Amino acid sequence: MELKFPKIKRSVIISFLILSITLAFAAGCSNGNSNQDVVASVNGEDITKNELYELMVKQNGQQALDALISQKVIELEAKKQKIVVSDEDIQKEMETYYETYGGEEAFAQTLEMSGYSLDDVKKELALNIKINKLLEPRVKITEDELKTYFEENKAQFAQQKQVKASHILVETEEKANDIKKKLAEGQDFAQLAKENSTDAQNKDKGGDLGFFGSGDMVKEFEEAAFALKVGEVSAPVKTEFGYHIIKVSEVKAAQDASYEQSKSQIRETLFGEKAQAEYSVLMQELQKEYKIENYLEKKAEK
Repeated sequence: MELKFPKIKRSVIISFLILSITLAFAAGCSNGNSNQDVVASVNGEDITKNELYELMVKQNGQQALDALISQKVIELEAKKQKIVVSDEDIQKEMETYYETYGGEEAFAQTLEMSGYSLDDVKKELALNIKINKLLEPRVKITEDELKTYFEENKAQFAQQKQVKASHILVETEEKANDIKKKLAEGQDFAQLAKENSTDAQNKDKGGDLGFFGSGDMVKEFEEAAFALKVGEVSAPVKTEFGYHIIKVSEVKAAQDASYEQSKSQIRETLFGEKAQAEYSVLMQELQKEYKIENYLEKKAEK
C-alpha cells in the first residue's frame, strides 16, 4: 500500500543490470567443463550455460564490455590521482537513497525485488563518487549562473505547507472506531500502529509517514491531515485503502523561496547538468591516455 503518489527515482544501480549477469556467466564459462553446465532443458534437450553466455555476449556483450572498460579506466585514474572514497562518503549517499525510497526498509525491499544486493549499491556509489571527484576540478559554476537559475526556477524553491503525520490503517470503520477509543483511553499511538495497522511499509515505524505536502497523498487523507492541529488525532478517514486514524506531530509553514537556502541545491543541479557533458570529454581524454585492447571487438571484425 502506497499512500504517496509515486515519485521514486529508478536510476539506482541500473548500469549493473547487464554487467553483473554477463560477468557471472563469463566467470562460470571460463572454468573448463563448466562450459557445459545445464541451465535449462526442454523435453530433455539441454540448454547449457555456454549457449546462454554466447547469446548474452552477442546481444549485450559489447555494451557490457564498454561499461567495464570505462569502469577500469575510472578506477585507474582515481588511483593515479590518489582519490579515496571513505565509508562516510558512501553512507552520506546511502542516506539520500533512503530518503528517496521512503526509508531504509523500503529501500531494502526495492533492492530485493530488483535482485541487487547492498554491496552492489555501495560499489556503484563508490564508482560514482570517484567520477564526481574527477569531474569537480573541471566543472566551473559561477555566481551569476546560480542566481540566474534561481530566478528562472524560483517557484520550485518555495516551501509549501507541510505536515508530519502518522497513521493507523485498518479494513473496517468498526475497527477504526475501536482504535480511536483506545487512543482516547491513553493507549500509545505508535504501539497500536505496530499491532493493528495493515500498512506493512510504515507500521513498524509506529505509522510514521514523515513530512508531506499538498498533492503527495490521496485527497481524502490529505484533507483530513491538513485540517488537524499538532497533537490532534482524526476520526476514521475512509480512502481506497481502508480506514485511517491520523495523528499530526509537526507542521512546517509555507515559506517564500530563498536564494541563500537554495544555493547548495542549485549548485548540485548545475553540477549534474554540466558533469554529464564533461564526463564524455573526460572519458575521451582518458581512453587516449590508457592502452585499451578490446578483444571482443577484434573477434567481431573477423
